[in-house]
Amino acid sequence: MPSSPLILLSKSMVFPDQRSCLGDLKLSVSDLPMLSCHYIQKGCLFTRPSIPVNSLVSLLKQSLSKTLSFFPPLAGRLHTDEKGYIYIACNDAGVEFHHAQCGSRFIRDVIGPVHVPELVKEFFTFDKMVSYQGHYRPIMAVQFTELADGVFIGCSVNHAVIDGTSFWNFFNTFAEICRKFSTGNNETIEKISRRPDFSRESVLISPAILKVPDGGPKITFNENEPLRERIFSFSREAILELKAKVNNSNVNGDFNAVEILGKQSNDKYYTEMAPVSKTAEISSFQSLSALLWRAVTRARKLPASKTATFRMAVNCRHRLNPKMDPLYFGNAIQSIPTYASAGDITSRSTRWCAEQLNESVKAHDDGTVRRFVRSWEKDPRCFPLGNFDGASMTMGSSPRFPMYDNDFGWGRPLAVRSGGANKFDGKISAFPGREGNGSVDLEVVLAPETMAGIESDREFMQYVTV
Repeated sequence: MPSSPLILLSKSMVFPDQRSCLGDLKLSVSDLPMLSCHYIQKGCLFTRPSIPVNSLVSLLKQSLSKTLSFFPPLAGRLHTDEKGYIYIACNDAGVEFHHAQCGSRFIRDVIGPVHVPELVKEFFTFDKMVSYQGHYRPIMAVQFTELADGVFIGCSVNHAVIDGTSFWNFFNTFAEICRKFSTGNNETIEKISRRPDFSRESVLISPAILKVPDGGPKITFNENEPLRERIFSFSREAILELKAKVNNSNVNGDFNAVEILGKQSNDKYYTEMAPVSKTAEISSFQSLSALLWRAVTRARKLPASKTATFRMAVNCRHRLNPKMDPLYFGNAIQSIPTYASAGDITSRSTRWCAEQLNESVKAHDDGTVRRFVRSWEKDPRCFPLGNFDGASMTMGSSPRFPMYDNDFGWGRPLAVRSGGANKFDGKISAFPGREGNGSVDLEVVLAPETMAGIESDREFMQYVTV
């Protein structure tokens, strides 16, 4: 294996600049299943600021310390009480800060290759760390990496503590505070735009206990399988064209809701679905997801009778009644599956595939969220992340997350990238495109032969921005 071009220059602990007044926060039915997942690894690539490096590192540490005072759980540790309940102890134990240098690599080495290079994984620490380890390791680590002409700021955060909504609220706040410090706007430093909500009063807080095996839960997928990763970019114009095509095509007359309902009922994470109008408008994102589902299913060359699964992580904050605070801190997501035979996916229209996804999402209302909770309480378990039958896809993240609203004082990010965490054949992450206005980037992780298949798929590639 070639030696790493990255040199770790320093490692230190950063603590909140104020002591936490927040008590222990109980993990919810949305948090607990994530204990077997890797830490989330997301970060942003920037042009190199004109600030001297030592001053920049000090500025980032100062800003991180201040940000942690608004997000005390990130500086805490997990704790299991004598009954088996797991909490976040907001004890100001601190987070790790790594300063690394990769002076022989340039911005073009990160964003230029067709496939995401292995180098990107080195921009994050806590690689392959399982979230249960937050009992004795920091809940978060930040790595600042110097490139020859750029810098990368990467965060690794415990997935049992945070979901994408909470992650990007933290990252946005970190950038906001750093920008204020860098411009000397210190008088507003105690005010942040989006203060997190740490309440623990929703239906997600449960008396159920997750029984953890000795040594903690393990990752449920093969961490060492060969994979290819690529960012496929879709412009606003291409997505609008696809959406118009999907919505203008005739609805397939032989749509069989009963058959789909039967398949949904066999999944312990999805027990009930309400049919919606056959003429419901399909969203841009559902159109794009259906396009990818078809391409991947064709590339996998599955038997026509094989049932394929497309899972989407959905935000439950606005689906519950009463609604949760949009800035609720923690996980408030559920994974909803959509099923169809490989033969139907490949032989029917993109519209038909998108309708299946549309129905699953539309049906995920307050009642369905609560049914998910009751199902989990009857059988508390960690989430089985992976592609166990060779016919599954899992969509995470969201193009609605404000990933490019991260100006630390020297401009918006050039790109958003993730580390090696929680990646397997069929894992997809959706990012907003840098140009905004409805553009989308899909980070697609597939087996090498499947990736080659979708890269030569004309229906799919015609919408990809070159």
